[in-house]
Amino acid sequence: MPPELPATRTRAERFDDVVLDAVERLERRWAEQMATIEFAVEDVPPGDSASWERPEVALGRFFPATRTQRPRIVLYRRPLETRGTDEADLAALVHEVVVEQVAAAMGMTPEQVDPRYRSDDD
Repeated sequence: MPPELPATRTRAERFDDVVLDAVERLERRWAEQMATIEFAVEDVPPGDSASWERPEVALGRFFPATRTQRPRIVLYRRPLETRGTDEADLAALVHEVVVEQVAAAMGMTPEQVDPRYRSDDD
């Protein structure tokens, strides 16, 4: 198959596209507020001591700005893929996590960031 066809994209590349779609949906409404936020994807959450204290696996995380780092939102691909039953379910789940993390970054509730948060209307 030619390399430009979707079938040759890796699972990680397809996941990155899903994340970009979710971010772009929110940027239509919050472009100015989201302009400084960096988005990243990692395969799994770090195995730091704080993660041992929580019974659930992190799906995403917001890192506030520091003197040397812009605010950053990281989504964890493998835990999200494990929970998504199909492509549509994964896209909805990724969007939900992006909304939650953007809300944390902006000091808002997820419902304020996206009024359709957790609705079945997507």
